[in-house]
Amino acid sequence: MEFAFSAEVEALRDQLSAFMAEHVLPADPAFRAAASSGRHAVEILEPLKARAREAGLWNLFLPALRDDEPGTRLSNLAYAPLAEIMGRVPWSAEVFNCSAPDTGNMELLHLCATPAQRERWLMPLLDGTIRSCVAITEPGVASSDPTNLKTTIRRDGDTFVVNGRKWFTTGALHPACRFAILMGVTDERPDADPHARHSMVIVPLDTPGVEIVRNLPIMGHLAPEGHCEVDFEDVRIPAANLLGEAGRGFALAQARLGPGRVHHCMRSIGQCELALELMADRAMAREAFGRPLADFANIQDWIALSRMQIDQARLYVLRTAWLMDRDGNKAARAEVSAIKLVVSRLQTEVLDRAIQVFGAMGLTDDTPLAHLWTWGRALRFVDGPDEVHLRTVARAELRRARHRATGAGPGS
Repeated sequence: MEFAFSAEVEALRDQLSAFMAEHVLPADPAFRAAASSGRHAVEILEPLKARAREAGLWNLFLPALRDDEPGTRLSNLAYAPLAEIMGRVPWSAEVFNCSAPDTGNMELLHLCATPAQRERWLMPLLDGTIRSCVAITEPGVASSDPTNLKTTIRRDGDTFVVNGRKWFTTGALHPACRFAILMGVTDERPDADPHARHSMVIVPLDTPGVEIVRNLPIMGHLAPEGHCEVDFEDVRIPAANLLGEAGRGFALAQARLGPGRVHHCMRSIGQCELALELMADRAMAREAFGRPLADFANIQDWIALSRMQIDQARLYVLRTAWLMDRDGNKAARAEVSAIKLVVSRLQTEVLDRAIQVFGAMGLTDDTPLAHLWTWGRALRFVDGPDEVHLRTVARAELRRARHRATGAGPGS
């Protein structure tokens, strides 16, 4: 097994790190100041996006890029360490056109968009001239079991009529957000296969009947781009806005989430690395009871545990990315669930230690730690709660146990 990155990836890591240091980090205070006032700083982002595209640091996440599409075609494994670097400044992924939920939506459109959908929605996303959101989770049902979703997509001649309410629709308030990919029920027969009742459709946000009800704060933090509750009341869209085939919503959702979870995990690991660096620097610079904090055994233990856990998680994520590249997203389903759970829990643990070393300052906005802890806690729900992922991993392990007991092959 090869643990070193390729020469191409190492060169991209150096280039991206230099870009972050020269262009992104100097803009961070102004961007965060704008965000704290509830404004998405487009005037900061757009010049940075132009610089990134000119530098070839654009659409790095998408292995399926075609020759006529802008970007750098990288495998999941090659992109992973670049996502880690972006994660250190959480808003920076948009600079490189690599931010969620656009990345997952571009994956989906690449997979099954019609030529017309590709021209109207995918190409502008790839160009970074528009953004998008995804509307799956609902406030009225336990959305950890997506068969519960109640939003309806009913055929009426050449149109679909959408009715329902979604929430945690991230990015719906972004000034450039133009459409949502929405999941809802197209087959309302009570005896229908529960995993073949749902479909995905493209809903332009300027369609009559679409209303952003509110922007949901995440543990007190209100994101200017929005984690929105959105109402869809008698929303009429062309039937041509169906994404893929009717009844294939579950399959599309899984195709969308696999690579996205690798991206989330690597960005999270980047934030854990930043927290560890800040923790170690603070421990050496701060004194208590006549000694540097770094001299105390419990602080040393926190630093050591954080280093080992981060390295373990990174190796797990990189192996999962490698497995997806080699065998496909479906083959890595259990691993994708496992890394999602491992890394989200890791983030809250490492950030909690760093906050403790900083003392009360760690609770303030004088450091990024409090916000990063909040996002780590949110990640335990984003793309599915811990319990769902534990269940997926357990089922894979029990399936192997049954194969051992019966002597059947693993594919039986």
